[in-house]
Amino acid sequence: MTLNNRILGIAALALALFLFVFGYGLQAPFAYEPVGPRAFPLMLSAIIGLCGLRLVFKGGGEVEPNQAGATPRIIAMIGLVFIYALSFQWLGFIIATTIIASLVGRLFGGTWLKVVGGSFGMSVMLFFLFDRGLDVVLPTGLLGGLL
Repeated sequence: MTLNNRILGIAALALALFLFVFGYGLQAPFAYEPVGPRAFPLMLSAIIGLCGLRLVFKGGGEVEPNQAGATPRIIAMIGLVFIYALSFQWLGFIIATTIIASLVGRLFGGTWLKVVGGSFGMSVMLFFLFDRGLDVVLPTGLLGGLL
């Protein structure tokens, strides 16, 4: 089976439609920002939709099927995204991100020491950047007493 730009473009249009429908219904209980919460998904849906249209009309771009072993890794990564979404609030940003980023790093062949160290450093840095620096509240989870 070969994939081409038209199939990717149709998938992008479907994603853009989903984002538009999801984003159009967003309402903030109170206006704390001038733009509001629906601006980001609507802008993202417009960009993805335009790129999808370009791919549909451009066509071509046949590619080879995935290499052996790539499809199980892709499926595992999709499963990890769902696990991340389910554990994010309970474990907290730092622990959930460290675990999931480490497992994704292992899927790409990284050593345990490198992926755990890099994932932990990245999650701590991103937590303090967003939670403390940009005032984007992230869940502390099990580390709530330490942070």
